[in-house]
Amino acid sequence: MEPLISSSSRVSGRSLLIMILLIITFLVSSSPCLSSSLHPMYINSTAMHRNHTAISEFRLLNRRTLAQCPNTSPFLQINVSSNSNLSDEQYLAVTVSGVSKPSRNDWVAMISPSHASVESCPFNEGFYLQTGDLSSLPLLCHYPVKAVYMREDADYLSCKKKECKKYRKGVCLSYTCSGTLTFHVINIRTDIEFVLFGGGLQTPCVLTKSRPINFANPKQPLYGHISSIDSTGTSMRVTWVSGDKKPQQVQYGDGKMQTSVVTTFSQANMCSSPLESPAKDFGWHDPGFIHSAVMTGLKPSSTFSYRYGSDSAGWSKQIQFRTPPAGGSDELKFLAFGDMGKAPRDASAEHYIQPGSLSVIKAMADEVDSNQIDSIFHIGDISYATGFLVEWDFFLHQISPVASRVSYMTAIGNHERDYIDSGSIYITPDSGGECGIPYETYFPMPTPAKDKPWYSIEQASVHFTVMSTEHDWSENSEQYGWMKKDLASVDRSKTPWLIFAGHRPMYSSSNGILSVDPEFIEKVEPLLLQNKVDLVLFGHVHNYERTCSVYQKKCMAMPKKDRNGIDTYDHSNYSAPLHAVIGMAGFSLDKFPNDVESWSLSRISQFGYFRGHATKKELDLELVDSDTKKVEDRFRIIIA
Repeated sequence: MEPLISSSSRVSGRSLLIMILLIITFLVSSSPCLSSSLHPMYINSTAMHRNHTAISEFRLLNRRTLAQCPNTSPFLQINVSSNSNLSDEQYLAVTVSGVSKPSRNDWVAMISPSHASVESCPFNEGFYLQTGDLSSLPLLCHYPVKAVYMREDADYLSCKKKECKKYRKGVCLSYTCSGTLTFHVINIRTDIEFVLFGGGLQTPCVLTKSRPINFANPKQPLYGHISSIDSTGTSMRVTWVSGDKKPQQVQYGDGKMQTSVVTTFSQANMCSSPLESPAKDFGWHDPGFIHSAVMTGLKPSSTFSYRYGSDSAGWSKQIQFRTPPAGGSDELKFLAFGDMGKAPRDASAEHYIQPGSLSVIKAMADEVDSNQIDSIFHIGDISYATGFLVEWDFFLHQISPVASRVSYMTAIGNHERDYIDSGSIYITPDSGGECGIPYETYFPMPTPAKDKPWYSIEQASVHFTVMSTEHDWSENSEQYGWMKKDLASVDRSKTPWLIFAGHRPMYSSSNGILSVDPEFIEKVEPLLLQNKVDLVLFGHVHNYERTCSVYQKKCMAMPKKDRNGIDTYDHSNYSAPLHAVIGMAGFSLDKFPNDVESWSLSRISQFGYFRGHATKKELDLELVDSDTKKVEDRFRIIIA
């Protein structure tokens, strides 16, 4: 989504003003007179900071003073349903018992690793300013994975589950209460524990802790996903996560095997500034080891199966996948979207929740199961981990039903890359200190080099040019030179359709601060017209919007209705690209203003995804509502 500050090689007056406000806020935060709530400047400027802070009670945990709990019951304990080590995915029943006075402010946090400190870090106050909260002290030296209020158990506050602790002559003189919560747990390799807090999220205090619980196999290979490495459809990369640093294998096809290349990243690799970033400090979680291997000798538009792992670490299940069509062939069926993230599968509060993501993944998984989808394009704002590294595991787990079965291609967004003094063109702390390192490790694309996340790929009749809106795109930049060369090199007799994709849009009716960067439009939009780009796909703004054939904010041509009433753009007489914002795949949706420009033809604020069907004569494109499966917008691009 749109950042707090926008800047390129020169900072506009508006950007400079916002930057000054941010600096002033950081400076006044050290004042001892501040309360434990947000500074008034932030209270009144939610639109300016919400995109990289996502203010919620749970996310402000690290800004609370850890109090002493009064009148602690001697009978308090936490019991977890699993009597043995944890499987790779399960739902745990966490029971709190021995409670003398149930409170609606009691809550349970899942902590990992179990040795992480849940004590106050009063000397680290300055480290937490980047979260956007300016209260006086942090709570935890390490961030909880997730948390649930005990009141989620409907019987907890009414104490329907009583246990007598003291009798006299057969009469109970003292009893305690209990309650049970459900936690969805996946294999994050490090052990976990559950901590009962009192006082709510505003004035928390530790009441008791569970015993540490280990995963049965921390080395288990998990969360595999595949991507294309070129335009032939004959090679596919498999990437997965394991706690094992030894090379593993992917076994595929009829007895073929390839050995993995193993990599990882450390806390020291994360970006920071004079104020420690979440990724470098309280949001860090060990990623384990990321394995990658290329399956070669495949056939395009064909179905194969694979599994990955090793005899010592374990094997994944057998997975069936489909290769994309080779560049230059006729037909392609693809899905596209931006700004997905993830959401919990239990009642937990988590670091960052994208409420629409579960329904979107479920609907797309149904499409993949039908064997009608060749590839997927996720154009920025991938996991929204933003410096809380355990979120990557939950995201990778969530997308597995689709990303493990068809080519899952990505573009980098502000929440993967942007950070102060990191080389990103925008200087907000939107990545939480990740600076693109986890993104590029988990999603290796066919890019020219590290931290140059732009590439092109051809599938059937479509040439996709994927840029990074977060890296320098000015006329003298390396990326600009690459875009200019790539777009000019497209053989339209082979791939008649040219789709340009990136994260930040050139056109949006939404009112968010700096959702559209005029300098970006000025520098890059002429390339689109010069090279007759057919369709431009962007995310960043969390809704769906389609334009006319537009250039410099003017409609150069309007679509015409075909016999079925579908908007049809005839590019036999090319005038300008049409743009579609498709950032509606998970993050809370943005509304539209009442007044819009004439170039905006279709505006829909619903969760869903974009579906494309390309032949050499036609691009048929649809917005699908993920809840209803209904097509909410449809248009065609044709050539004679």
